Amino acid sequence: MGLTKSEIFTEAQNQISSIAKVFGHPARVAILQHLFKTNSCICGDLVDEIGLAQPTISQHLKELKNVGLISGNIEGTSVCYCIDKANWSKMKTIINDFLNQDVNENTNCC
Repeated sequence: MGLTKSEIFTEAQNQISSIAKVFGHPARVAILQHLFKTNSCICGDLVDEIGLAQPTISQHLKELKNVGLISGNIEGTSVCYCIDKANWSKMKTIINDFLNQDVNENTNCC
């Protein structure tokens, strides 16, 4: 597989791509929805809620954490995850700016 050459794209383009990738799996969307509903969660609760194996949930949590949408705190032998409010707001701004672009009405296409 070839390199993505992400360095040739702007920081904003790479951020949008990373965010889109993390939203590209329904399990990650379900995890985020559950975290919003409960305001925090222990990984074992997610296994029961989502219905996937614990290692699979852990991998999805890792992807969400890598992009910065969630944070985790160690509580005893478990990790408690929650939405990272600052990064969630930043992500919304990035995505809204991208999606709020409009095609110029004077442009003829095809």
